[in-house]
Amino acid sequence: MTEERRTFNTPLRAPLNPIIHRILQAIDWHNSQFFKDGNLWHVEQTAILRQYVKELKTWVHAQEAKAMENSGESARPESRKE
Repeated sequence: MTEERRTFNTPLRAPLNPIIHRILQAIDWHNSQFFKDGNLWHVEQTAILRQYVKELKTWVHAQEAKAMENSGESARPESRKE
C-alpha cells in the first residue's frame, strides 16, 4: 500500500482515512473492470461508492464544525488549503 499523503488530520479523520483510501481504490478497480468488459454494473458500483464517500466527508465536516463550535475554535484553520 502506498504511503498516505495527508497533511491535515484530526482524531475523527484519522481512522477514516485508510477506509476512504481503500474505497477510492475500489472505485479505480471498478472503473478498470468497466473499461475491460463494458459491464455497467461496475459503473453502478462506482456511483454507490462515490456517494458514500461524499456523504462520509460531509458528515465528518459537520462533526468537526460542531466540535470546534463547542470548543470555541474556528472550524477551518486559515492555513488549510483544499
